[in-house]
Amino acid sequence: MGARSKARKRAVDLLFEAAVRGEDPVSLLADRVGSPDVPPVNDYTVTLVEGVTTHRARIDELLTEHSEGWSLARMPAVDLAVLRLGLYELLWATDVPDAVAIDEAVQIAKSLSTDDSPRFVNGVLGRIGGMADRLRATL
Repeated sequence: MGARSKARKRAVDLLFEAAVRGEDPVSLLADRVGSPDVPPVNDYTVTLVEGVTTHRARIDELLTEHSEGWSLARMPAVDLAVLRLGLYELLWATDVPDAVAIDEAVQIAKSLSTDDSPRFVNGVLGRIGGMADRLRATL
């Protein structure tokens, strides 16, 4: 697994933990950075957690709009963390190709969630990815 893939997985872990605990992801991240009790936090993990947190309102709006038949509250917390990360990379990480952002999110869903989750993540991000250029123009 590459360094960025590990950073993505760690970011999903932090986003998930923050959601379950009802904490701010950036505050949780700040507690972890430099802590001797946990493995070092990669710079890209920091970028991802901060980016998802900064753009969370718009990310959640787009997920609500494009996750047919699923409210955010109804989604498993891990799937929601994966989707938020994938959508952040898809729309705001200019150095990550769209196909890579979607594929990485699907791979994380395969390793962390249910058998149906990868297909769900791929479907939602694929729908949004099809209009990514237009959406980026409005950001």
